[in-house]
Amino acid sequence: MSDWFSEHRTRVFILVLVVGLGLLLTLLSWGISTSNTMASMVSGAGLAVIIVLGASILLVPDHEQAQATERTLRVASKTLGHLRSGLTAEGCDAICQLLLPETRARGIAITDTEQVLAYAGAPTQIGNPGNLNTDPTMEVLESRRMETFVKMDATNKNFRRLNQGQDPRGRSFGIIVPLIVQERSVGTIKFYYDQGSQIDRTQQAIARGFGELLSTQISAYELDRQAELTARAEVKALQAQINPHFLFNALNTMAALTRTDPARARELMREFAIFYRRMLEGSESLIPLSEELAQVKRYLKIETARFGEDRIIETEIVEPGCDALQVPAFLVQPIVENAVRHAMRDEGPLQIDIHVACDGNDVLIAVADDGLGMGPKAVESLMAGADGARHDDSRGTGIALRNVAERVERFFGGRSGVEIVSRPGEGTCVTLRLADMAPTTARWMAMQRQGG
Repeated sequence: MSDWFSEHRTRVFILVLVVGLGLLLTLLSWGISTSNTMASMVSGAGLAVIIVLGASILLVPDHEQAQATERTLRVASKTLGHLRSGLTAEGCDAICQLLLPETRARGIAITDTEQVLAYAGAPTQIGNPGNLNTDPTMEVLESRRMETFVKMDATNKNFRRLNQGQDPRGRSFGIIVPLIVQERSVGTIKFYYDQGSQIDRTQQAIARGFGELLSTQISAYELDRQAELTARAEVKALQAQINPHFLFNALNTMAALTRTDPARARELMREFAIFYRRMLEGSESLIPLSEELAQVKRYLKIETARFGEDRIIETEIVEPGCDALQVPAFLVQPIVENAVRHAMRDEGPLQIDIHVACDGNDVLIAVADDGLGMGPKAVESLMAGADGARHDDSRGTGIALRNVAERVERFFGGRSGVEIVSRPGEGTCVTLRLADMAPTTARWMAMQRQGG
């Protein structure tokens, strides 16, 4: 009974408050209609107490969610090292041991597409390492959707989902979350519970969050593993963008926001998860320019949370028709990142303008800032990736821009390229020319402007 009350105390308190509120409103109405001062005073005082209690109870979820967010960030940093070699038995065992205390589950297992790799929790025969994947697990691998199940380790198709019918007596309840890399299931993480009532929304949210976290980290491993099969320029451009300083700064920013602004911290976590997933998986095909610009906005949203709302101001003008242009991923975002990392002054805002327009048959993508700027020698060093540019880590910056130039030429031909114009103290403009890529509509509009 105490366990039931502990789990449902918030609902019980809210029900009591609602009933009390109704009674006090009735008493207040009667007191006013009969001019009974005592009744009005008592009901008014009671309403004030209920408002205070209600506010304190309804604030608990935000506090709990802030703690959950902070805990998830802490766990995320600890799991980074265990998946550097992919889904290995040793790494998965360490992750199961790490994640188990963060849930109400009695056991956690991780599988690949064929068998159980690791299990941590109460001693049991279910989910033991080496066991073949069972029917519920295979269904989740195929559907790529999180599911809750009764009879978690059924092998004869007689399993049942938790929300269908009554819970069979003596069964094992649980949540199975797919681990997905590039739209492909590579394994699952399974959470076992003693009772179906333990699988509430909080536990489902935790399970889904851990599944997303592990999927992102496995994606990083897959990217490294396939490096030899990927074009050299693409790989170098991606590796240049996986900046550990940005990663840790973003995590620290979100951790700080969990205490001061939990709602914003949750929103930023979602944006960060999408941003990093796109960064790890976006190398194999062309994407619409609109998606690349959306990635830029995610990056700036994270950096704005770190530096302050008034420190980065971004404007974007895209000529009609150009937003659907197919471009390689990480064409614009590295340039914007360089502006934030190297052009910001110690005080005052940094203005970043992105302008996409047609120049005859070509498309021009210009990223301009009003930051510190640099001289001709620094520009030359930056494009060459040399050591003599303006900051200690400018070699990495030069490599990133040089790879953007290589990829522009590779995808769009020899007439395409990158131009940098910069003046110390005034700012920098990086322009990408994509030869013969102007959409028909945008090309016609450009001709009209030139003719006018």
